[in-house]
Amino acid sequence: MTTDLETHVPAGESSHDCGYCGRPFRDEEHLVLHRGIEHGDALDDEEVAAFREAYEEETADLRIFRLKMVALLVVLYFAFLFTYSIVT
Repeated sequence: MTTDLETHVPAGESSHDCGYCGRPFRDEEHLVLHRGIEHGDALDDEEVAAFREAYEEETADLRIFRLKMVALLVVLYFAFLFTYSIVT
């Protein structure tokens, strides 16, 4: 399966190339996630386990990021609310 997305690894950095489609990735974790999403049918049991572990870690990281962004929005909302109430 090929996509229109292009990936580039800057010169001088090591790349992790997908054995199925040849796309380069900067991080091993990104390669594992790519293999699980794009080439899931061709993976062996060890690669599937690595994908599931990486996917769970990525999901946890995204959950923490979302919670931080919601907290930031709440703080900004109340900062504007208090500023408005003080000014008017």
